[in-house]
Amino acid sequence: MAVPAAASVHDADRYRPPAVTGLVDLLDRHVRERPHARALVVTGDRVHLSYRALAALADDVAARLGGTGLHRGDAVGLVCANNAEFVVALLGAARAGLVVAPIDPALPESQLSARLEALGAQAVLLGPSAAGAPPVARLPVPTWPLRVDASRAGTAAAVLDTGAAVVRQVRGAAAELSSHDALVLFTAGTTDRAKMVPLTHANVAASVRNICATYELGPDDATVAVMPFFHGHGLFAALLASLASGGCVLLPERGRFSARTFWNDVRAASATWFTAVPTIYEILLDRSEIEYPGPQVPPLKFVRSCSAPLNTATQRALERTLGAPLLSAYGMTESTHQATSEPLSQRGPLKHGSVGRPTGVDLRVVDQDGSTCPVGTEGEVWVHGPTVARGYLGNPAETARSFADRWFRTGDLGSLDKDGYLSLTGRIKNLINRGGEKISPEHVEDILAGCPGVAEAAVFAVPDATYGQRVGAAVVVREGEGLGSEQILQYCRDRLAAYEVPDRLEVVAALPHTAKGALDRRAVEARYAQ
Repeated sequence: MAVPAAASVHDADRYRPPAVTGLVDLLDRHVRERPHARALVVTGDRVHLSYRALAALADDVAARLGGTGLHRGDAVGLVCANNAEFVVALLGAARAGLVVAPIDPALPESQLSARLEALGAQAVLLGPSAAGAPPVARLPVPTWPLRVDASRAGTAAAVLDTGAAVVRQVRGAAAELSSHDALVLFTAGTTDRAKMVPLTHANVAASVRNICATYELGPDDATVAVMPFFHGHGLFAALLASLASGGCVLLPERGRFSARTFWNDVRAASATWFTAVPTIYEILLDRSEIEYPGPQVPPLKFVRSCSAPLNTATQRALERTLGAPLLSAYGMTESTHQATSEPLSQRGPLKHGSVGRPTGVDLRVVDQDGSTCPVGTEGEVWVHGPTVARGYLGNPAETARSFADRWFRTGDLGSLDKDGYLSLTGRIKNLINRGGEKISPEHVEDILAGCPGVAEAAVFAVPDATYGQRVGAAVVVREGEGLGSEQILQYCRDRLAAYEVPDRLEVVAALPHTAKGALDRRAVEARYAQ
């Protein structure tokens, strides 16, 4: 099926990204000009919350928080699934001048507590967890439950219980925050490795404007919240960019992505686009023969992939299935999410295998000496611009290693082509050193994923007395495929250098993933590399 050009919501020469300054005024223009337009679709009844109703809920929460004794610039945690309570808590706390730290509600008590204590949060705003998830355990700071009651008529009320009094004491990394800060996001990882990234309102505004401009989002657009809001992907690309541009976001009933209800959600929202990780696209593709309703779904202008490498074969298969371009993007917490993206079809060519061009940032690929690499030469990707964070909270050593002259050293390997498109080749810290040969596990995974019948692959270093490290792989085979390890290895031998072919390959039932859907490399190594 031919992929049509993505339609723009505005004429190219007239499109202007939203003029927001941060989280505080994100809704203001739409409350003035389009108060009754739908901002959110929530609950199993698919209740529409207007911009006026959402702003009123946020103001109610802000007023309640203003009476708790908290000061502007104080940090509060936000532990909640993708539901109305998250959005109201986020915007309400921002309007009260507080710095919000969203945290994955599925983390065990020890990790939740450790993150709150390292940050020095004064309190936690607690919303409902995703359906089926265990309740959040007792936390070391005052916990204030929030509930949003929405009626089918579109009216709503917020109930915030601040009965647990706060004993204000600035401690931990929060001492480095100010009223200019909007968010603190935790990088993916275990508690002892997760870093705290402070993002100002100016960072947030620049990110939202860049995302809106890249995809020309406007009031006629709608999406379904696939990615969790406690990570930058779901927070900036799906939620904040949609609200800033006057669009609509449907929040799934269970508070998280469900393949079973996804296409019904797309229909209910009249979605024009959505963004996800490759793992979710693989799930949708595997189920498309029996579940994708084709003409019954509103036509999608485009879909977007970010947060993990997207296999080119998957990209092409999704485009054929959905009849819309699948645009690859690249971002990180430290750049307030998006740094590059493939453009809309009418704005430039799509280059499968790349993650597109810089979007509102400067980007360099440098060698080990910090010199800019020639076109087509691999090096480390550095990013600079208004979305780049100032460093890490409470971690001056890591800040010094990763930030230099306001450039963020991503640790990602890649190259730029003559048109400025970035192709990623791996992570520096993931490289496997097999007897002096440096091997990118991401490259080997891409080849494995292209083998017919392979659903997913993970490649990792196996300790070896002779070579130092050898190449190991764990592969998931699609259901019903009679594919064995030797067939997969033969496919690799035909496409990889001899030293890149896995020395050990195991067919497994499933691979572990992080909360945002990316491959959990630490868990893979712990399980299979020994």
